[in-house]
Amino acid sequence: MRVIAGSARRLLLKTVPGESTRPTTDRIKETLFNMLQYEIGGSTFLDLFSGSGAIGIEALSRGAAEAVFVENDPRAVACIRENLRTTHLEERAMVLQTDVCQGLRRLEGKRAAFDFIFMDPPYDHQHEQEVLAYLTTSGLANSATTVIIEASLETPTEWMVPMGWSVKRVKTYKTNQHIFAVKA
Repeated sequence: MRVIAGSARRLLLKTVPGESTRPTTDRIKETLFNMLQYEIGGSTFLDLFSGSGAIGIEALSRGAAEAVFVENDPRAVACIRENLRTTHLEERAMVLQTDVCQGLRRLEGKRAAFDFIFMDPPYDHQHEQEVLAYLTTSGLANSATTVIIEASLETPTEWMVPMGWSVKRVKTYKTNQHIFAVKA
């Protein structure tokens, strides 16, 4: 796994040992950031269920002003920190080792809304519903925030509308999808 573009281009990233995480492939990461390329510069980026931190690191490498990583697994947090050191991006990053919902509560009131919130939760456990329910009334997301959910192909989206979210776009890949949501 590597950084695709930007200041840390071509640098190799470590992955979390074992099967507790599911790294986003370079091809899918490149497609995602090609869709965001004109909006990422100067943005603030929240990477939930961060794993190795590859998505947030890609955002920083491509010019995001700041990225916050929230991950509960200590091995993954160590991996994120090592990858930030390797890419020399640690000055614009914050890493929180905590459960995602607890991390959101810790950030609440301490900062303005993020421009992008990316989450790659374990598939088919409805964690994305829990996070969006929290973000519905949170100051961490506003009408300009784009929430990107990496999910299984079977993950439905109709539950978002009654919660106050609209699906802006869905990008489907062979094995998964990215759901782009905004506050309605």
